[in-house]
Amino acid sequence: MYRQPPEPDPARVDPAVLGALLARHGWRRHGGSTGRYARYTPPGDAPGGTSILVPADRAFPDCTDLLAEALTALARSPEPSAPLVRTALAVPSDEISWEYGAERRAGPARWADAERLSAAARAMLLAGALAARRPAGFHGARLRPHAARDVERTLLGPGAHVARLTAFVPAPDGRRVTGTLLRALHGTRDAVDHERATGGMEAFDHAVGLGVCHELAESLTALVRGTEGVRITLAWAPAHAPPAGAAAPEPVEFTPADVPALQRAAVRYRSREPSLPVRLTAAVTRLSRSAATGPGRVRLRILAGADVAEVRTTLDEKAYRVAAEAHLAGLPIRLTGRLESRGGFRRLTGASGVGPAEIVDAERERLPQPRHENLDFCAEAYGDG
Repeated sequence: MYRQPPEPDPARVDPAVLGALLARHGWRRHGGSTGRYARYTPPGDAPGGTSILVPADRAFPDCTDLLAEALTALARSPEPSAPLVRTALAVPSDEISWEYGAERRAGPARWADAERLSAAARAMLLAGALAARRPAGFHGARLRPHAARDVERTLLGPGAHVARLTAFVPAPDGRRVTGTLLRALHGTRDAVDHERATGGMEAFDHAVGLGVCHELAESLTALVRGTEGVRITLAWAPAHAPPAGAAAPEPVEFTPADVPALQRAAVRYRSREPSLPVRLTAAVTRLSRSAATGPGRVRLRILAGADVAEVRTTLDEKAYRVAAEAHLAGLPIRLTGRLESRGGFRRLTGASGVGPAEIVDAERERLPQPRHENLDFCAEAYGDG
């Protein structure tokens, strides 16, 4: 996620979008010339104070010059929402906002709140991207690099004060993530309410299809613990039509009273996600064992067969020798086993059928270089004989 927004280009700004963003953030319209331009003042400003003129459309004479003046006024404005408007103009985005309900604190505690809010918001966005890729109660390391790429262009910027944070998810490309996260948050809210009312956790099981998962429950727990609560809102990019059936998403709120249910759900999701049988093609990146003979541990970089980047496993002596030979020759191996959820799907158990794998040219560049020159490694891998 990048943090510094680009500068909005007045030649590309849609006046209607600017007017919609100003209205969203509480700027008030004061007259103007109907069909020509409108005048906006910041929230709380008395008429006659700071104002911005927004043309009705691009057909207005000197429209670009007028918009340039409006953008300059926003850049100079002390109004906390002004940078949010400029960012949304530069990066047409769906906006997700998190706001603490706790009273504003000064000093180090205030900045600690901001850091915690930022970390939890990033974790929540990643949880939404994981669920958008594939619903699961517990994702672990599966699809994490892909999900990280799905949100890498998201701008995580400050809100109107330290206890508020806004994420700008580029639209419409990021709609799959924002839409999934919206459904998942409301699904979590309903499941928590059901658990608090009945003591039953079955609603969390049903909510997996909505995107609710261990990672989302963990991020919400981190978000609200020790606060008076958090309010999460989503606003669609005015430059793009909203998704069908979700024109005005309702905010969703969580409080510390929800933490016990969220913690139980996180544990439940992780413990119930089964291990997965897999057949992997992988490059051996590391080998180690405590003696010159016997079983050993290897680290594998996955080329095919699983949605994780890397796994560790233990091989018997014969399989370990095969892996060592492949590593020295710069070749991948193929093997079967089960990805264990307890290790976040980073550990393979019951490894068998270890053997060299044929590779295509597209895979060759991703493989480690042959290690024939590493004599110390050869001695460790094969022993003294």
